[in-house]
Amino acid sequence: MKRIAPRTRAASVNLDEKVAFLAAARHYPHRPRSVQIIETHFAWIFIAGERAYKLKKPLRQASMDYRTVALRKRACRAELVLNRRLAPHVYRRLVPLRCASDGRLSIRAGAGGVVDWLVQMRRLAPERLLDRAIGAHRVGARDLERAVGCLARFFRRARALPMSDRAYRTCMREQIHASARALHARDLGLAAGRVERVVRLQLGWIARHGELLRGRGALLRDGHGDLRPEHVFLGTASQSVCVIDCLEFDSRLRRMDPAEEMAFLALECTRLGAARVARDLLERYAHAMHDPVPRALMAFYMSRRAVVRAQIAAWHLRDPAFASHARQWRARAYSYLDDALRYVRRADRVA
Repeated sequence: MKRIAPRTRAASVNLDEKVAFLAAARHYPHRPRSVQIIETHFAWIFIAGERAYKLKKPLRQASMDYRTVALRKRACRAELVLNRRLAPHVYRRLVPLRCASDGRLSIRAGAGGVVDWLVQMRRLAPERLLDRAIGAHRVGARDLERAVGCLARFFRRARALPMSDRAYRTCMREQIHASARALHARDLGLAAGRVERVVRLQLGWIARHGELLRGRGALLRDGHGDLRPEHVFLGTASQSVCVIDCLEFDSRLRRMDPAEEMAFLALECTRLGAARVARDLLERYAHAMHDPVPRALMAFYMSRRAVVRAQIAAWHLRDPAFASHARQWRARAYSYLDDALRYVRRADRVA
């Protein structure tokens, strides 16, 4: 086990030490052969044999605040509870990362102060995640039928959080302005004109075609909030279809029209070169939920989600861990803004 210099306060263990400890297979009770490490903007994920452990980074971004151990524990607990709605067999438990008085870290039961919290998950077969299956051209009609069935059941059971038509239109306009402020941040260095063009067209679409939003506020649910292909597991002979990694840190961002969630999934599938899969998903959703969403509204929703993804891509420019890839993240942000522009123009054209 890695020796760490004795310390009087367990809380002084830094992130690098935690990552180094969790990267070593010998530190896990079930003794995996190796540990695969994945770093995201918000977390580290350690895939250890048939289990995976997520360690949240101690950072703050917009409404997300993980700066203290207590805040990360609360977020981990929320992640566990919320994700069990769509993936009950995947999200297992919270695991404390402890530091003994001699400075040794451990995730085994025993003494020592808690220096962080991990979400323990069951590992899923990676080739059956929708993004991987798309890349391998292995997405069948049965796969999509089962995935949409899983999502439709979730949407029907999810807690209803309705809004009036007027409040929903106001909320949409506020979200557009908030996105503009985020993308105009001086430290990101994005071209203001490209952001303004999208914002102007989205606000204009609501002004001209707001009637297409009529009744949508009544359908709002406490949903997933981050419905991307890499979060949709298509199932195997031994593992059920499920959806993982919902947005846990802000319930307001999960308050969505199910059709907008599906628009997000369609946007990302299309970006992966799977426009046919995207169309099939939307058609199956409309049938399963008896919700024939107008094409113009779906295109508008895709435009909005593309702007949100542009924000997240741009935020990577602030993370020192991704400094060497700043050019790629800036290009990614612009790519999403281009998508947002294309889809809002389509929304106007087909309305």
